[in-house]
Amino acid sequence: MTITADPPARAAERRRSRRWPAAGLALAPALALALAACGGSAGTSASAAAASTSTRQSCQQIGAVLADGPDPDADPAGYAEAQILPLRQVRIADPPLKTAVGRLDSAYQQLFTSNGSSSAAVKAVAAASKKVSAICPGAAS
Repeated sequence: MTITADPPARAAERRRSRRWPAAGLALAPALALALAACGGSAGTSASAAAASTSTRQSCQQIGAVLADGPDPDADPAGYAEAQILPLRQVRIADPPLKTAVGRLDSAYQQLFTSNGSSSAAVKAVAAASKKVSAICPGAAS
């Protein structure tokens, strides 16, 4: 068996052809990141739209709860009592809205416990209502 050496031109060409796969492998992570970034923005847009739809639905439910019950000016304690359980039953996915509604619920609980006479509870209801209204305009007015 005889082994022939490659001519120098063929050996050089083989070395050049080996470089291209390595260059392609070096570009693969950059290409994957670019594609992920493009796909990520569409996914983010879709999840943002779903979140805003969920928040809108929660805001509608909160508005409906707060619109029900006795007149808050005539019977603040009765109105507060009428809001406590229904507010707790609203399922809220948006963390800031959930926190704001939780604070409103707590403030109504304080107002009810004081039979409407605690100025601190009245202020807490006003502050919590303002936070809910910032996220759900008109829901707590």
